[in-house]
This record gives sequence, structure tokens and C-alpha cells, in this order.
Amino acid sequence: MALDPSIPVLVVDDYSTMVRIIRNLLRQLGFADVDDARDGASALEKMHVRRYGLVISDWNMEPMTGYDLLRQVRADPSLGDVPFIMVTAESKTENVIAAKKAGVNNYIVKPFNAQTLKSKIEAVFAEKVEHTAAGS
Repeated sequence: MALDPSIPVLVVDDYSTMVRIIRNLLRQLGFADVDDARDGASALEKMHVRRYGLVISDWNMEPMTGYDLLRQVRADPSLGDVPFIMVTAESKTENVIAAKKAGVNNYIVKPFNAQTLKSKIEAVFAEKVEHTAAGS
């Protein structure tokens, strides 16, 4: 499946510089509809108001971490199928395993560039197409 840059994307990070970096990378990839949230709680609020085609969230945030956000999104029937990419500065194996068990679609370790982000997003949507085809 081709990457659809018209989908709305939610970037969740408590560090405004990182939000700006990810927003710029997404813009380079053609994504124009990008919202942001400062933490998991505000991200959940936004997700209940608007349907996003992709969430890109940092792991380490206060008061609600990206991992907690992921678990809440996956537990919510109205949000559970939203593609979710976790971003973190730590590549600890146990974090990757925990995120996979919680239902993350992909995982990016900082620092990363537009090409890495593009390949991770493409992998998420390729996986989504496979699941859709397998389920029909």
C-alpha cells in the first residue's frame, strides 16, 4: 500500500523541540495534517475528539508515558486499531518487548531521519494491509 500523506497524524512528546523535528520530518514526507499533544492524557483527549490515521508517541513523558498511552489506546474499542509508533532514546530490549506486547505497530530509536521515519510508517501500513487482507 502506498503511503497516504493525507491521513491526520498525532505527534505526542513533552519536548517541544522533538515535536518540531518530527513535524518537519513528516512535512518532508508529504504529511500536512499533523497535530501534537504534550503528554499521553492530552493525546487521549484529542483522540476522542478526532480520528487519527497514525500516532507517533515518545515513551518518556510525564504524567502519562507513551507506554501508558499505548495501553489505554489498545484497551479502548473506539481507538484500538489506530496505528501507533513509539519513539524513544532507549533501545532496551525489555522496552521493545513490552511495547510489542502492548500492541505497538513499530518502534523508532532516537536519533532518526526522514528516511527511517518513512520506512517505519510504510512498514506499519504494509502490516495493516496484511491484517486487513487476512481478516477478510
